[in-house]
Amino acid sequence: MRGLTILLPTLDEEDALLGVLEDIPVATLEQQGWFVEVLIVDGGSADATVQIAQDFGCEVILQKAQSGKGAGMRMAFEKFITSKNSALVMIDADGTYSAKDIPRLLVKLKHYDVVMGSRLRGEISEGAMTRLNYIGNHLLTWLAVSLYGVPITDLCTGAWAFRRESIEQMNLNSIRFEIEAEMFANCSNTGLRITQVPIRYDKRIGEAKLGSVRDGASIFRKLIVRKYFPYPHNDNNT
Repeated sequence: MRGLTILLPTLDEEDALLGVLEDIPVATLEQQGWFVEVLIVDGGSADATVQIAQDFGCEVILQKAQSGKGAGMRMAFEKFITSKNSALVMIDADGTYSAKDIPRLLVKLKHYDVVMGSRLRGEISEGAMTRLNYIGNHLLTWLAVSLYGVPITDLCTGAWAFRRESIEQMNLNSIRFEIEAEMFANCSNTGLRITQVPIRYDKRIGEAKLGSVRDGASIFRKLIVRKYFPYPHNDNNT
């Protein structure tokens, strides 16, 4: 059986995390030939998130030196590379993404290097995405497609599947929520085969952490910078 890492970035997700973990379709994944390991990267939760993860048997990485989703994702990617697992699936741990979609992402991964879950081609439940975020995501996705020439419909998705070789080629320096844009840019710049599958998107459980204007501007900037400077030269989020 091939090893599969399921990566869940967390920050104060005690209300949602257990439900996400329980929804992981382990039996289905095992039937597909996967041995499942769950990796939590925690950005400094002040609630019971870490304890819930540990009680469930997850491996937990604690972000101590640097906070932010991007910084945590990079730590998790480095950890994944030290393992022998063949693939990594990432979904947010706030209840917005359904762990039941993971097998569908992996089926596509048989023929592609990277699979993105598209909320905008799937089903968005009422109240799950604000009008501002919906419009902003469309505009940022349009910019990404225009710059990189890879047809996608949801740049800012939090659901991704990667082959091991794709993670090994990642060269990232994002700190916050611009990480997805940088992952897309990096995959496009290195010629990886990218596809997408429709997924379900539900209203998050708990307090939202994405700041529409600030983070949208960071995503915009990252797309432009990585188009003309494909590889980061330092760790200062440029």
